[in-house]
Amino acid sequence: MSGAWQMPPEPAPDPIGAAGWLRVILRGGAIIAVLLPCLILMVLGHYLIERPFFRPRRPLTPYLTVFVCRSALRIMGLRYIRRGARMDRRGAVVANHSSWLDIFTLNAGKRIYFVSKAEVAGWPGIGILARATGTVFIRRDPREARQQQQVFEDRLLAGHKLLFFPEGTSTDGMVVLPFKPTLFQAFFADGLRHEMHIQPCTVIYRAPEGADRRFYGWWGEMEFGPHLLKVLAARRQGSVEVIYHDPVRVDDFPNRKSLAAHVEDVVRSAMPPNRR
Repeated sequence: MSGAWQMPPEPAPDPIGAAGWLRVILRGGAIIAVLLPCLILMVLGHYLIERPFFRPRRPLTPYLTVFVCRSALRIMGLRYIRRGARMDRRGAVVANHSSWLDIFTLNAGKRIYFVSKAEVAGWPGIGILARATGTVFIRRDPREARQQQQVFEDRLLAGHKLLFFPEGTSTDGMVVLPFKPTLFQAFFADGLRHEMHIQPCTVIYRAPEGADRRFYGWWGEMEFGPHLLKVLAARRQGSVEVIYHDPVRVDDFPNRKSLAAHVEDVVRSAMPPNRR
């Protein structure tokens, strides 16, 4: 377990030159050209086909999500490296959280549904994409715990692979914070614990050559817009490595704390030594 994270100061943004703005326009325009028609197809496919005929399963639209996210990474020029086998069993994926880019890097690897704080639903751009892709929004309100537990159970038993970030916040990508055990409790419900598996996943961003090694990290009070522009404007991009570890059975653990501690150790073990 790591100690308390001393949140580093946010780096001052570098000015974007003429060439950088040109890259923003070209890359941003290309991403929008891919995203918009696919977003329309997702909404139509869900409400006209999946919801009336397959509810609660979504057998079609997740493929569009994977396509959009892989295309966005290619357009940005961010090299994507995937290691390990993706879980084909019922359950959830947990990962460390460094950036809004995690939405693209983790959706590019497998068909998943994010578990996110309710505020994300209102974010410009990202919120629309999150709602269209079936994100499960939760509120940190004890009065809604029972209702959220039922949502978890319904989605998991429908075969949806949920993904959540047990750190509870994003970091600069240089550390893995202690995993909060709260959300793991849902998997110990009587109807789930004997069927569910948890797959730990480590996400490692490497900055462009010569850039601050926290280049892709998005934390603290950073605004989304300026960070997005910085990434799109970069002349050279770095890479992201996504490592899928062996899944573990929920009922192999006596409680949520032991399960959270185990997957935290697995996620941290794959980080470069100077980031653990």
